Amino acid sequence: MEEFNLHLTGDIHAITAANNLLAAAIDARILHENTQSDKSLYNRLVPVVNGVRGFSAIQLARLRKLGINKTDPETLTEEEISKFARLDIDPSTITWQRVVDTNDRFLRKITIGQASTEKGFVRQAQFDIAVASEIMAILALTTSLQDMRERLGKMVVANGKKGEPVTVEDLGVTGALAVLMKDAIKPTLMQTLEGTPVFVHAGPFANIAHGNSSVLADKIALKLVGEKGFVVTEAGFGADIGMEKFFNIKCRASGLFPSVVVLVATVRALKMHGGGPNVTAGAPLKKEYTEENLQLVADGCCNLQKQIQITQLFGVPVVVAVNVFKTDSPAEVDLVCKIAKQSGAFDAVPCNHWSAGGRGAVKLAQAVEKAANQENSFKYLYNLELPIVEKIRIIAQKVYGAQDIELSPLAQSQVDRYTRQGFGNLPICMAKTHLSLSHQPERKGVPTGFILPISDVRASVGAGFIYPLVGTMSTMPGLPTRPCFYDIDLDPITEQVEGLF
Repeated sequence: MEEFNLHLTGDIHAITAANNLLAAAIDARILHENTQSDKSLYNRLVPVVNGVRGFSAIQLARLRKLGINKTDPETLTEEEISKFARLDIDPSTITWQRVVDTNDRFLRKITIGQASTEKGFVRQAQFDIAVASEIMAILALTTSLQDMRERLGKMVVANGKKGEPVTVEDLGVTGALAVLMKDAIKPTLMQTLEGTPVFVHAGPFANIAHGNSSVLADKIALKLVGEKGFVVTEAGFGADIGMEKFFNIKCRASGLFPSVVVLVATVRALKMHGGGPNVTAGAPLKKEYTEENLQLVADGCCNLQKQIQITQLFGVPVVVAVNVFKTDSPAEVDLVCKIAKQSGAFDAVPCNHWSAGGRGAVKLAQAVEKAANQENSFKYLYNLELPIVEKIRIIAQKVYGAQDIELSPLAQSQVDRYTRQGFGNLPICMAKTHLSLSHQPERKGVPTGFILPISDVRASVGAGFIYPLVGTMSTMPGLPTRPCFYDIDLDPITEQVEGLF
């Protein structure tokens, strides 16, 4: 478990290296274009090596994209040289950020380029947490090395001064990113404490990305289990976030459709949705959560009912798994199961796997097996051809329960830009809090009548989705007053990690 939660096989480090190489390439290219003539720039981009001058494969691809059908560097006109050598990136449009896999709040906004060697090219930037990188989303959605390379090349990092998108392929760094990611594309085979095989692969956040494990791991797992086997794959957070994105984004990328949805619920969470007191990390739970309170559970089941209804929008049978805590009373657990079944779940089953291991989830497995034999009328929530704003509105109204959406002027201008640039047919990946069906984390239960604010809209063209930002979303966590590093140490004799769990 320690290895699993530390470096494992280094996928996140590979993503960090690839992401930050691209960030370095963007700023370096702007600097070199700002400080060199067309001729100097061209001579450095296409140098004479051992008396021979030639374009690299990726440079030839850029020439073709520009409509310049030449392969001899000596034959380009001055206009063609300028067109080829200059990306003319508008620094104010750069969307690609550096990443690090450490919760460092002081990197949320930084100034780069302050050394005299950068010749006054200073701009504001930021670091995101590594798993927020679009490269992580690509890793989770790719189907092959070839597909991954193509997706990496399509990533849009900024706009040129004339408004055209600037891609990784334009920068010439696609192949290098693919090399850095060549091993990360392979899922890691592990096992549970009971010896069940598990693939560990990819970890995009469900509140800021699509929140699903990888397509490749799913496909390999399905191949290994055979026709009658079962593969359980994760979609992070609730039906409103991870599951909605699983169906509308991941299923489109993979061509696979699930037989059953397992919706996990806890008595404690439902009590919070029923009006229970706030919970503070590290503080003891209030008695409402540790003592029987059937009314609070009943009131909170409105959220579970809504989650079941969201699942039903996609036409897939749903089984509710009630994850039982030692403080839950049998009556509370029975009440959740009863309401879940009355609300349209195929079945609802108490689960004790945390304390009893596999034995504690046998009834859940049986329920899933029965549900998998039910009629499955899977359907997407929206057609990709719809305008971007309409797709956002469908998710807001049908999934979240919003009355309508409201786009900021910035968000609307971005929608117009992406539509102009030909990205309007991509699926939507909402960046929204996981703590409420609405955009307001404190609104529990089933909020209604709210207007969903869209503060910004961005595009992950390589991953293959448009992501609207709902309200303010932090992409870099911070350390609390008492981080867990106070408890972590290494035994120098045994080399065992202590205090990680």
